[in-house]
Amino acid sequence: MCEIPHGQTQSYSEIANHIQKPASVRAVGTAIGANPVLIVVPCHRVIGKNGTLTGYRGGLEMKKRLLQLERL
Repeated sequence: MCEIPHGQTQSYSEIANHIQKPASVRAVGTAIGANPVLIVVPCHRVIGKNGTLTGYRGGLEMKKRLLQLERL
């Protein structure tokens, strides 16, 4: 997640493919969900495969706001 550039997003499946484990999409989601440092490790940059905002410990509204701030 730290490799996702500021203002950009990647899907869970893109991350699974990047680590050469395309069948591990759920494991990627579980690992991201366990992230205890939401801002330091920018898990808000991870979205659903179809571009939708998906789970975020800080809430989807916070995720949306963080992504909007980064795009400025």
